[in-house]
Amino acid sequence: MNATKKLMVLSIMAVFLPGIANALPGYLTDTSTKVVKNSYGECWHAGFWTPAMAIEECDPDLVKKADVPAPKLAAATPEPAQVLVPPPAPQKAAPQKISFAADALFAFDKAVLKPEGKRELDGFAQNLGGINYDSIHITGHTDRFGSNQYNQKLSEQRANAVRDYLVGKDIAANRMVVEGLGETQPTTKPGDCTGRKSRKVIACLQPDRRVDIEVVGTK
Repeated sequence: MNATKKLMVLSIMAVFLPGIANALPGYLTDTSTKVVKNSYGECWHAGFWTPAMAIEECDPDLVKKADVPAPKLAAATPEPAQVLVPPPAPQKAAPQKISFAADALFAFDKAVLKPEGKRELDGFAQNLGGINYDSIHITGHTDRFGSNQYNQKLSEQRANAVRDYLVGKDIAANRMVVEGLGETQPTTKPGDCTGRKSRKVIACLQPDRRVDIEVVGTK
């Protein structure tokens, strides 16, 4: 219906339905402020109704939808700061000590390396390649036969012979400590090899004639 006819109907309604009141701006309501609708379920607009007065119940298409707030973006979780852990300090490894029988390295009463003695030192030098060593101690020893002065000199000569050979195998000389202790540190016990100098006693004292090599390093 056009606006003129609708206005006329509203006027008639106001006359014949005195209980109806205009409680909502632009809409006809009853005394309980309920919007009056026709048989088609349409609300009655007042003659001064404008789209700005639209309500959801009657004119849902004209009601401006409330702005739906945009979903809040979750705050980015900051990546945990990287903590630089210093590498553990190198630990001192237990010293590795190897004893070479002097008789295997040298002829009796000599300080010149034998071929078989060189082969033994070759194996030692090869194994040393896998060790992070700090120092190498080379100590020569003799048995009790001979004077103290003679045995001291012989023990030093044998220790130096071993040192010189290892230097030739590219082992740093400045990491080697060489000394001779003569007959002062036997491994045999008193009473083990008694008697005068003989083949039997010399053979018994063989453990005392030795060159000790001790490697000190880190893991």
